[in-house]
Amino acid sequence: MPLNPKKKWRELRRGQRVGVAVVGAAQVALTAAAYRDLVKRPAAQVNGPKLAWGLALLVNWVGPLAYFAKGRVTS
Repeated sequence: MPLNPKKKWRELRRGQRVGVAVVGAAQVALTAAAYRDLVKRPAAQVNGPKLAWGLALLVNWVGPLAYFAKGRVTS
């Protein structure tokens, strides 16, 4: 028997469901904010190709955080 057996959504307690929903919403909001910034920002103000950053944003948490940390040119 595995230490962490996979549970179905209905098997989670209410607090666990809320936690999953909050973390999921935060991830979606962060990714949406990064995409919005990438689309509105001129290419000259982006470190590297915009297409590459757009693809990188698909990587959960890591892509948007990397974009905000290293993808934008700051003066």
